[in-house]
Amino acid sequence: MSSLTQFFRHVGSEMRKVSWPRRKELTGYTITVVATVTILALFFAGIDLVISKSIRFILGL
Repeated sequence: MSSLTQFFRHVGSEMRKVSWPRRKELTGYTITVVATVTILALFFAGIDLVISKSIRFILGL
């Protein structure tokens, strides 16, 4: 049981050393991630649509 307590003490010690991003940085990172995911989702949806239409055209459906 003491090893578990020691583990959590070490975790707490390491968490205090972490350099957490400021609110402005976090907002910038969040906007970047959301924009990137949106752009990639639209890109792959477009590719999927083109491939689907192509296959339907080739098969005559």
